[in-house]
Amino acid sequence: MILRTCKVSVTDIQDVEHSVEVTAASLQQDNWVGEIGQGLTTVTVVVQPPPVRHEVKMKDFLSWLGRQGGSPAEIILREKVGKMLGMANQPRK
Repeated sequence: MILRTCKVSVTDIQDVEHSVEVTAASLQQDNWVGEIGQGLTTVTVVVQPPPVRHEVKMKDFLSWLGRQGGSPAEIILREKVGKMLGMANQPRK
């Protein structure tokens, strides 16, 4: 696996933008952002180099996270992301 530097940005519900640089596949344990809106809030990830920008609405991310089934790789990925976010023991919708 090639590790890359990523910049993750999100604007909280008070319209303050927060960003952090992380290494892809690393776990970020810092509380670097306040409360994030759950609807149309967009999280932006820019992967370096070369710069590649990804955006996802929080409602779409949470929908994916709560989805059942899919390929074994997708199920494992959702479980891993849920654990990273401290959501591992929450019931799926």
